[in-house]
Amino acid sequence: MNADLFRNMGVVLVKELIDGLRDRRTLLRLMIPAVLMGPLLLLAISGLISSLEERADKREVMVAGIDHAPTLRNYLERQTYTIKTAPPDYEVRLRASTLLEPVLVIGPQFEQDLLAADRPVVELVSDSSNQRASAGLGTLQRLLAGFNQERATLNLALRGVSVELLQPVEINERDLASTQARATRITAMIPMFIIMAVLYGALTAALDSTAGERERGSLEPLLMNPVQHLALVIGKWCAVVILGMTVALISSLSFIPAQWFIQSDSLQAMFQFGPSEMFAFLLLQVPLAAGLGAVLMALAIRSKTFKEAQAGSGLVITLVGLAPMISMLNPGGDASWHLWVPGLAQNTLMMLVLKGESLSLVKVLPGVLVGLLLVVSCLVYVARSMRLAVAR
Repeated sequence: MNADLFRNMGVVLVKELIDGLRDRRTLLRLMIPAVLMGPLLLLAISGLISSLEERADKREVMVAGIDHAPTLRNYLERQTYTIKTAPPDYEVRLRASTLLEPVLVIGPQFEQDLLAADRPVVELVSDSSNQRASAGLGTLQRLLAGFNQERATLNLALRGVSVELLQPVEINERDLASTQARATRITAMIPMFIIMAVLYGALTAALDSTAGERERGSLEPLLMNPVQHLALVIGKWCAVVILGMTVALISSLSFIPAQWFIQSDSLQAMFQFGPSEMFAFLLLQVPLAAGLGAVLMALAIRSKTFKEAQAGSGLVITLVGLAPMISMLNPGGDASWHLWVPGLAQNTLMMLVLKGESLSLVKVLPGVLVGLLLVVSCLVYVARSMRLAVAR
C-alpha cells in the first residue's frame, strides 16, 4: 500500500511539473520579474547613490547673491568648495526638478549686518519633492554651521574669552552595528523580492493544478482514475512547492551577478550577499512555500474557473507579500509574534542572516510549525473536496 502511494505520488508530481514547465508563456511572466526586478532596483539605487557621491566629490555649492558676502565667500573657498552662481529662475527650475541642487540665497545687507552683529538672515531654497536637490541641503547646513562656529570663535577670542565655552561637553560617537548590520540598509530589499518570488511561483502552479484543470475539464476524469486521492493531492502539492522554490532560487541567484554592476564603490563594499546567505534564504523559504502552496490549493479547489481562483487568492498574496512591511513600520523593533506570521517570519529571519546573527531553533521553529499546520489542514481539505467532487 505504501509503495503504491509513493509511486502514484511520483507519477502525479512528474505530470504536474511537466504541465507547469510546458506553459512557457506563464513561466516567462514569472521568471523575468523574478530575475530582473530586484537587480534592476538595486542598480537604480546604486546609480542614484553614485550620482550623489559624484556631486559631493565635486564640492560645489550654488549661491544667489554671493557678491553681498565676501566673508562667507572666503570661508567657502577655504573649505575647497567651488561657488556657482544660481540662475535667475532657480525657483521655477527647482519646482520642475530641472535644477538638482539647493540654492543658498544671500541678501544685500549680509556683510553690513554681520559686522554690526545683527545676525544676517540667509535662505536655503529647495523643493521637498525634488529629492536630489533636497539631498544637498545637508552640505549647505554643515557649511553654514561651520561658518557660524568660526565667527563665534573669533568674536570670543577678540574679547579674551576661552573658545572652549562654546563646547562645554565633548561628544564621542560609538556605533554598535557591525559591518553586516550596517549593510542591511541596502540589502534589506532582497528578502522582500525573494518572498514575492515564492508567492508568484507557487500561485500559478497551485491554481493551474486545481481550478485550471477543473476549467479545462480534466480534473474529474483524473479523479476517476484508481489513484489514492491523498497521493494525487500530495503529488500536486509537491509540484507547487518545487516550482515556487525554483523561482525563489532564480531570484536569489540574480542578486549575485548584479553586485558586479553596482556603480557606487561604497555601496559595493557594503552589499554582502553570497552563496551562504542564498542557501540560508532558500532553507527559510521552504515552510512558506509549503504552507502557502497548500493554502492556495485549498482556496482554488472549490473555484470553477482559473479567473475565479485568481481573484480569491489575490487577498492572500497581498497579505503575505505586505507582511514584511510590519517590521519596517514598527518602531519598537521585531516582536516575538512576528515569527508566527507567514511572510513576516521569513523576512525577520532573513534579516538576521544579513546582519550576521545566528539562527536558533527557537526562532526558526515557529515558522516551521505554522507551515506544517497549514500543509496538513489545507491538504486534508483539498482531498476531502476531491472526494466530494467524485461523489457528485
